[in-house]
Amino acid sequence: MNNRRKFIRNTGIIAATTAFSPNVLLSATSLKKEKLGVALVGLGYYSTKLLAPALQLTKNCELRGIVTGSPEKITSWQKKYNLKDKNIYNYKNFDEIGNNSDIDVIYVVLPPSMHAEYTIRAANAGKHVWCEKPMAPSVTECEAMIKSCRDNKVKLSIGYRCQHDPNIQAYMKAGKEKPFGKVRMINSAAGYFDGRTDHWKQKKNMGGGVMGDMGVYALQGARLATGEEPNSVLARSFTTRPKVYHEVEETMMFQLEFPSGALANCQTSFGIQMNHLQVNYEKGWLKMEPQMSYSGNNGSMSNGTLINFTLESNQQPIQMDEDADSILNDKALIVPGEEGLRDIRVVEAIYRSAAQNCTVKL
Repeated sequence: MNNRRKFIRNTGIIAATTAFSPNVLLSATSLKKEKLGVALVGLGYYSTKLLAPALQLTKNCELRGIVTGSPEKITSWQKKYNLKDKNIYNYKNFDEIGNNSDIDVIYVVLPPSMHAEYTIRAANAGKHVWCEKPMAPSVTECEAMIKSCRDNKVKLSIGYRCQHDPNIQAYMKAGKEKPFGKVRMINSAAGYFDGRTDHWKQKKNMGGGVMGDMGVYALQGARLATGEEPNSVLARSFTTRPKVYHEVEETMMFQLEFPSGALANCQTSFGIQMNHLQVNYEKGWLKMEPQMSYSGNNGSMSNGTLINFTLESNQQPIQMDEDADSILNDKALIVPGEEGLRDIRVVEAIYRSAAQNCTVKL
């Protein structure tokens, strides 16, 4: 009888512990849900003007919570999106979100220097993570983010909205199927004039610099068009506004060489408006202009094929719906954490090349 009581007591403790484990709660309930609850971490421009409105258009997920360090923003967000008091968090009590069954996904929309910390904390709370690009300032941080999500059995997706766009997928397909032969030369450019003078994008300790923002679009244009990873890079950084861009680069130009022999000239800037991609193959070409617009990207091929799929909305609702579907139905993500890591490996090499004024092998 004593042994039986001991067994019941011990197994009861285990059952209770299991019942309140965030990971188990999530796995036990996520398959029953028709929609996933999303909490936005950071209420800057991208969350306010793009992600929150986009979540009103999604089918597989909805905005249910926010995490902010600005208490003055809470009332207006609650009123506009009908958010419950219990789903409002700040950066100090963030970890308590693990006990909230309303929230299934944490979307990290913070400066890049904070991505690793909040991705890891979200994963430890048993929540799936969507993290804005760039994934993090360093390869080491990216690897830690991937490991934490894997260890906690949650999914990690990086916010590369463009890869959810059928127009971008069209040139990715051309890179794989090679209708015009091998890729020979690529020109990929992404930039705009940023008139701000005191923003995180101009601060090194916050993950600023054009390579961590627009630069990954220029880089992705080349990587996705070839379907390969570069094996060497030569880069130079520039600034025309040294009083503003004295900690980080305003403009970066870099050349990539790929294993197949394809070459890429890439440009990115916070001081120059540019948004295009041209891929030259052995027997033809492909052009995209723009190549990274929110509302879709148009292009053409040398055989007369037009790349002009019409989007029902901006890319963000499509991105979040597809990421939510991957979670709800346990499918592979279109842009997993490993894709963000691949970019940051190249970005680190670009910075080394620019600093050392030499070609860097990857």
